[in-house]
Amino acid sequence: MRKLSKKSRITAAVAGVALVAVGGGAAYAYWTTTGSGNGSAANSSGGGTVTLHATFDAGLAPGNAVSVAYTADNATTTGTVVGALSATVTTSDAGCLPAWFDVTAVTSNTLVAANTTGTSVGSGTLTFNDSGTVNQDACKSATVTVNVSSQ
Repeated sequence: MRKLSKKSRITAAVAGVALVAVGGGAAYAYWTTTGSGNGSAANSSGGGTVTLHATFDAGLAPGNAVSVAYTADNATTTGTVVGALSATVTTSDAGCLPAWFDVTAVTSNTLVAANTTGTSVGSGTLTFNDSGTVNQDACKSATVTVNVSSQ
C-alpha cells in the first residue's frame, strides 16, 4: 500500500470535513423542516335501519290488558340508538275496531349494537277496552297487531 503525501492527507481531511458538514446540514434541515397538508375520508353512513318487533301474550279479551315487549334487530355494521317509540293497533277483521284498543310504548333510548337481534328497546301495555254497549265478538277470531316505529 502506498503512503499518502502531506497534500493528499490534507485534501482527504478537507473532503471528510466537507462531507460531515454537508451531511450535518442535511440532517439539520431534515429535523427542522416544516410543512402542511390535509387529508379526508368519508364517514360511515351509520345509524342504519333496525327492525322493530312488538310481542304480547295471546288471549286478550274485552276489559283486559297485557304487557307488550318491544325489541330491535340490527343487521348493519354500526350500532344505533332507538329513540322515541310510537305504537298503533291494527286488526285483521273489519268488525274488530282498532279504536277499541289502547297501546302504550315506554321508550328506553337503547343502543342496539351492530349485528344483534332481540335487543330490548322498551315496553308498554295493550288494553282491549270493553265497549259495554257494542258486541265485540268480531275480535274473537281477529288477529290484533301492534305496529311500532321509532323516530
